[in-house]
Amino acid sequence: MQADKAELRELTDVRTLRALTHPVRIALTEALTLHGHLTATQAGELIGESPTTCSFHLRQLAKYGFVEEAGGGKGRARPWRLTSKGITIPDRDELDERIAASALTGLLRERQLARHQTWIEHQRAYPKAWRSAAFDNQGLLYLTAEELAQLGEELLELVLTRYAERMDNPSARPDGALPVEVLMFAHPVEQPAVAEQ
Repeated sequence: MQADKAELRELTDVRTLRALTHPVRIALTEALTLHGHLTATQAGELIGESPTTCSFHLRQLAKYGFVEEAGGGKGRARPWRLTSKGITIPDRDELDERIAASALTGLLRERQLARHQTWIEHQRAYPKAWRSAAFDNQGLLYLTAEELAQLGEELLELVLTRYAERMDNPSARPDGALPVEVLMFAHPVEQPAVAEQ
């Protein structure tokens, strides 16, 4: 099975954006992404929170459609799963929407960049093959807004399709495969002459 953009949940509602903007809820969605179905107890062990805290936040995530019960078990022993492969946050027009989207994006990037910093600090613990394979590149391009949008679409398509089956199907993962986080940023580096309202 290959992922596509249809499997990404588009977050458009301010309340939904705000509901996800919580460190424990982000940690829970990250744990479910990495480990699949988890109970509140299992999730708590992974993210360093109590089962009670995880149970509460899983129910809140379910209320806003981010997770659902996976079937089986009762109470904190019932497993949960994500309802989508990921999220996308479209450009927002209203001020409260932009603030909510910015807060969520900031929290997500903070966690991702912290993991990148951990990699930098501990990469010597990995075998040479992993150190050589990992990359941290930067470039400067002169693009139009349309070209930048096209580049983003092409990169997203590559990331979502080539290795997507491995997310849901552990038997599709080759021996030695590890979860690898791919971060892509592309944005203008200079402020526009007149800021758009």
